Amino acid sequence: MAKEISGLIKLQIRGGAANPSPPVGPALGAKGVNIMEFCKQFNGRTQDKPGKILPVAITVYADKSFDFVIKTPPAAVQLMELAKLKKGSPESNRQKVGTVTWNQIKAIAEDKMIDLNCFKVESAMKMIAGTARSMGLKVSGNFPA
Repeated sequence: MAKEISGLIKLQIRGGAANPSPPVGPALGAKGVNIMEFCKQFNGRTQDKPGKILPVAITVYADKSFDFVIKTPPAAVQLMELAKLKKGSPESNRQKVGTVTWNQIKAIAEDKMIDLNCFKVESAMKMIAGTARSMGLKVSGNFPA
């Protein structure tokens, strides 16, 4: 029989670096989850991605047990890594801070496809390109047909 869900927590944590300090500790403690058990499991499953920001959706059940799903890094973080930037442009419509190619966008779109709400890679590419433009990145080249 299915367990009764008592809550859902969404966090962004660096891979392999979950610890009981904020934001992890207070978010999990408020729902009554064993914080150290979550940290051990999360760090164990993200050893291969050290330092990358990973969104995680934690489902908390009525008996204080939990499950969690680790998602792919946010598109903005991946774009900043590609463009070698610390942050996006303060005025994205006027001041461009870097460039990315459609091939780079395609690689990110294929990686994030499971987390996006689209069915074709081309649609995912357009979504990622929109994120890039809103960050102040110039998308170079022509959209691949």
